[in-house]
Amino acid sequence: MEKLMYLVWLDREATRAEVADVMLGPVAHELLSLAPLRLTIDAWDPESDIPAPVPTPEGETPLHALVSVWLHAVDYRDPFEKVLAAAAERLAGYEVVESLYRDYGGNQWAGPRDWPDGSRSPGVLTVALLQQHPELSFDEWMTRWHTRISPITEAIQPRCRYVRNAVFRAVTDGAPPIRGIVEEAWPSLEHVTDPMLFYCADGDPARMNEHVTQMIDEINAFTDLSTLRSVTMSEWILKS
Repeated sequence: MEKLMYLVWLDREATRAEVADVMLGPVAHELLSLAPLRLTIDAWDPESDIPAPVPTPEGETPLHALVSVWLHAVDYRDPFEKVLAAAAERLAGYEVVESLYRDYGGNQWAGPRDWPDGSRSPGVLTVALLQQHPELSFDEWMTRWHTRISPITEAIQPRCRYVRNAVFRAVTDGAPPIRGIVEEAWPSLEHVTDPMLFYCADGDPARMNEHVTQMIDEINAFTDLSTLRSVTMSEWILKS
């Protein structure tokens, strides 16, 4: 089984409601009709309308959807890409290696998943698109991601689910040089917008500042912040 992830941008003027109507309506139905092994759509929709930890630069269209499709082999992707390309202004696809560092129910921030396929997951999702730090080799970059970034952020942030997707290769022409796609689920919108909650500071400003500094130092050593893109989305597990 192989996992493919597609970054989808609709019309640059599309609203969150319009993105939801398109991606969770006809696009979702057509993709499901093609019988993928699994299918998830992360959508830039009204229920996730809060500022991202790293805002999209002014004048740049935010990522509208992230579509994850699991197939027996990458060879069978064409029908899925045709559906997405028909809806998208811009499309970038990647073959990835998934690493599920934390799933729902794996810590104190959420219980095990108990909602059905086709329902919105509780809370809110942040999706980050990562480029490899230019001063690190791929092996060094991956090691830092897995042995430093993951456990440190797990310890200082209220994250319910954490999916690391390392890009193996692009499968569409002109795809940005993304090396990692991260999906992080949070208990509520407030946990993303309130720094005290986002950095597990328990009302202590000194502790919050310590965690913020630690996070910035680690991320700066891991990727060029000017290339980092982050958006808030809703997670829709359509077929598990």
